[in-house]
Amino acid sequence: MTMIQDAKAMVQRFHAALDAPGADLEQVLQTYTGANFVWRGFHPFNEMNSPEQVATDFWSPLRQSLTSLQRRQDIFFAGTNQMDDFTSVWVVSMGHLMGLFDTAFCGIPPTGKIAMLRYCEFHRIEGDKIVETAMYFDLPHLMAQASIVPFPDHTAAQLVQPGPMTHDGLLFDAQPAQEGVDTLTLINRMIGDLGQWDSGLSLEDELRQTWAEDMLWWGPTGIGATYTIERYAKQHSGPFRAAFSDRSKTTHIARLAEGTYGGFFGWPNFTARLSGDFMGMAATGKIGEFRVIDIYRRDGDKLAENWIFIDLLHFWKSQGLDILQRLQDGDYA
Repeated sequence: MTMIQDAKAMVQRFHAALDAPGADLEQVLQTYTGANFVWRGFHPFNEMNSPEQVATDFWSPLRQSLTSLQRRQDIFFAGTNQMDDFTSVWVVSMGHLMGLFDTAFCGIPPTGKIAMLRYCEFHRIEGDKIVETAMYFDLPHLMAQASIVPFPDHTAAQLVQPGPMTHDGLLFDAQPAQEGVDTLTLINRMIGDLGQWDSGLSLEDELRQTWAEDMLWWGPTGIGATYTIERYAKQHSGPFRAAFSDRSKTTHIARLAEGTYGGFFGWPNFTARLSGDFMGMAATGKIGEFRVIDIYRRDGDKLAENWIFIDLLHFWKSQGLDILQRLQDGDYA
């Protein structure tokens, strides 16, 4: 328990230093990261292997674009990682990075107004250093705020997404161990159901095994958010299953839980073939990678809320559609 709390405290110090106005971003990252540091981010940033590169290529441009940057954190928890037999310690932070969108970012034109970039990050901690980071963020969400519509069809709703309905997602204090065990057990049951695609049950009844009837699914821009099992099946899960075939087994780098919150990420989580139309775009017949973070809130014996980050820019680029290049070419003007 002390190890988990120490890791949380270290990440809180890192955030305070990184988010400080006028921070020397390279120095902050050098101070808080360890040897052989690995950083994974969504397209176009992908994988980086030095704190200097992360500061220069990601954080500095972001801070220049979203001025007066503020971290609006909704979920914060930590735990040991099921994927390595609960050996490594990870800390998770999720929310929005909010600022004044004053200069272009990744070719997305500025608005001069408040903008909120959805993010979720997983940090692996060794001693008092961050040695591995997954930093996932919803760039199409930022595009939508700049009145750019990169995807022609949302099956669900496009929103600025809130944190937990219960407003209890910031687990700065230690949590009862059994609560985390129960959350992780339920997430594992859900993953087992999700990976079948042939349970013999209707989609809705399959979902009811692990999801609350009034579930909230906060999906990425391009798919959207949806509410209740019936609408989730209709507005995301059903269309997704209809569009894809040859889905690989799910693999994760980290999967953990604390209290009633838990989640996972992969690089990629799985692959699948786009054999039907999806998001308003035609089938390609090509295999694509899905880099995903899922964060869950458990309520009793069911999952009640789910926040999802999918690298749709990376996926569609693998299908022959380079959204950022089209933005540079003025196709969304």
